[in-house]
Amino acid sequence: MIKIFIFVLILACLPLSGLYSKTNEEQQSEFGIVIHGGAGGITRESYTPEQDAAYREALSEALRVGYEILKNGGNSLEAVESAIRIMEDDSLFNAGRGAVFTADGKNELDASIMDGSTLNAGAVAGVTRIKNPITLARLVMEESRHVMFAREGAEVFGDQHGIETVPEDYFFTERRWRTLQRIQEREAAEERGGTVGAAALDKNGNLAAGTSTGGMSNKRFGRIGDSPIIGAGTYANNKTCAVSATGHGEYFIRLSVAYDISALMEYKGLSLREAGDRVVMEKLPDIGGYGGVIAIDQFGNIAMPFTTAGMHRGYVLDDGEFVVKLYGDE
Repeated sequence: MIKIFIFVLILACLPLSGLYSKTNEEQQSEFGIVIHGGAGGITRESYTPEQDAAYREALSEALRVGYEILKNGGNSLEAVESAIRIMEDDSLFNAGRGAVFTADGKNELDASIMDGSTLNAGAVAGVTRIKNPITLARLVMEESRHVMFAREGAEVFGDQHGIETVPEDYFFTERRWRTLQRIQEREAAEERGGTVGAAALDKNGNLAAGTSTGGMSNKRFGRIGDSPIIGAGTYANNKTCAVSATGHGEYFIRLSVAYDISALMEYKGLSLREAGDRVVMEKLPDIGGYGGVIAIDQFGNIAMPFTTAGMHRGYVLDDGEFVVKLYGDE
């Protein structure tokens, strides 16, 4: 009898499994989508009024496309992929059409996507002729038994499934080419306009996240960052949240940033905002990293923490109010 009493007492003192549950959170929104278009030296002084307007318009369009899908009962995966495709096709961002150049003057693209309802995921790395890498990443997730394909293998897989390809010069933009020249001459300021990503919650309570990037300007030797790595740049779990990251990828890989946010929620019972701030604002700078994340949880709460001067970001929930921000003081 004494042993049973002690056992019950111990159980009462332990934290309950799955602290982050509907017992201690209220549903904020039935559905929603949050996006980013890169973090970095993004300040009011560094943008002309025309550049400011262009970024806001591009982010708003990506949000609108994702919002319409969710509002009409579409799933979170579709919303994430569609929003990211909009940004991949816009040369303002370091993804798809606007990808930065490697040290060899090439464009190498990475992307990943994850389904929070099944924990299934797909990713591609180092592709050079795939128009929309996020679509190929989803195809890897849904039409193969693997998670990641790289380089020529990824492109062969895409060819076999009818993925749209383009000549390599499709990705050439004069602005990114000049950036490479400046960096190689050690005259460049901090790069602006980076990696893109989206995270969404649909009406069925399913979460999804995706990330797409051209990587780091002047990167060498087949370098791969965090964007195509599940748990580092992308993570989604219906129990907790969906996350997409942007920043110095090596540090996001070392900390498994996207998964760490989810784990703090699931095992420590932290809210989305608390978990995001803990990882991005404390743990990341502690090891010399910088950047940010966008995230949405199962209740429709949004978090967008970042340590840089600014981050292209925005969200829209079931109320239909579009919020787009660029700078750190917004």
